Amino acid sequence: MEIPTNENFRDAIGTIDKEGKRKFIFPKKPSGKWYQYRIYVSYLLLVILVANPFVKINGNQFMMFNVLERRFNIFGFPFWPQDFYLFVLVMITMVVFVILFTVVFGRIFCGWICPQTIFLEMVFRRIEFWIDGDRGAQMRLAKQRWDAEKIRKRLLKWFVYFVLSFAIANIFLAYVIGSDSLYRMIEDGPEKQASNFIALLIFTGVFYFIFTWFREQVCIIVCPYGRLQGVLLDNKSINVAYDFVRGEKENGRAKFNKKEDRALSGKGDCIDCGQCVNVCPTGIDIRNGTQLECTNCTACIDECNTIMAGIGYPKGLIRYASEDEIEKNEPFRFTVRMKGYTAVLAILMAVLTGLLFLRNDIEASVLRLPGQLYQYDGNKIRNVYTYKLLNKTVHDFKDVHFEIVSHEGEIINVGHEKFTINSQGTAMGTLFIEINAEKIHTDKTKLEIGVYNGKELLETTVTNFLGPKTF
Repeated sequence: MEIPTNENFRDAIGTIDKEGKRKFIFPKKPSGKWYQYRIYVSYLLLVILVANPFVKINGNQFMMFNVLERRFNIFGFPFWPQDFYLFVLVMITMVVFVILFTVVFGRIFCGWICPQTIFLEMVFRRIEFWIDGDRGAQMRLAKQRWDAEKIRKRLLKWFVYFVLSFAIANIFLAYVIGSDSLYRMIEDGPEKQASNFIALLIFTGVFYFIFTWFREQVCIIVCPYGRLQGVLLDNKSINVAYDFVRGEKENGRAKFNKKEDRALSGKGDCIDCGQCVNVCPTGIDIRNGTQLECTNCTACIDECNTIMAGIGYPKGLIRYASEDEIEKNEPFRFTVRMKGYTAVLAILMAVLTGLLFLRNDIEASVLRLPGQLYQYDGNKIRNVYTYKLLNKTVHDFKDVHFEIVSHEGEIINVGHEKFTINSQGTAMGTLFIEINAEKIHTDKTKLEIGVYNGKELLETTVTNFLGPKTF
């Protein structure tokens, strides 16, 4: 059975009128079981989102994305430029995870987890309901002349929005530059931290613009995730869906009439009240089927269940369901495509876990000094090298030195034989490697150099040792 609907709705979006101008959405305040669940999930995620940049594990910020210094912390694991392959693998794993959930549960990420939806629907929109009132009151206020009441409400709302945008910008900046740098910026003031304060004001302006004016347009126009639905979803995917079989039946939807027996008339259970449209935060009609603008927020489910309960009909006319479940009454099955994504995700997570456990605490590089030949002194051959060590941990290594692991020889560190590398710090310098000529049999020998802290081997690295061809 096809959904009996006019396909003209696909020619435009709900936030644009016939003249092509912006049409602001005034959704009805949602209520119900699913909305209550979303409140619990959203506030839990808000706590996590706010706490992430300020929580530290072993001295590492739990989450940090310092693009400027190319330093990233994910779940307390620090990623340096040398670990970029690990960071890329983490990002790929997250993308596959989101794709898998989209294939199975549709756009559930947007309705339940996306920060844009959480901030807009669970923070800014709730403040708007508190100041301006519900849908009807907001529509009347929008048409109302600029009298004392409208000016007072607008100024109060805009001021609260600005304060919230400023707070969100501080949290966002803590993710980018680190919470320690944010604290230092607050202590130093705008004069000493001018660039960071300018960035803070820019972020504040962006968030204020998004949550005050642009709003749901982010999900409809800007975000590419909604467009992925056309590729990822199929008839087996679970979505917020209208049961068109039950809602339309043979003769379609019609207004409710207490005296009418709809079973005999062949009319569907949908009474065409339009409340699912009024409560939608993106202004769509869920009865038209799966649409790009739908964020799976479940507001229409709660509203429809309330209407159905009020007229004595069974709930679930709009619910989480696949198209095959609605049309063919087929139960959900884990398809081959879903199993494929699951297998890819499992492999990525296994590889990532293994690489994280195998990652060393010290990143070492020992390179021959460019343009320098070997030195031959009696029965010894000497090469000069530069080294760079990076401490990826939050611990100081105070007894660091080099030893040749693969050959017999001597390492002479210029300036100091043993040295200290501070936590998350670097050490650079020059060293000489001397090996007896009788131990060198080719003009280019691979040497394995060990980096030790006392007797503990921290890392090994390989470098080339040049000698004369006659040996």
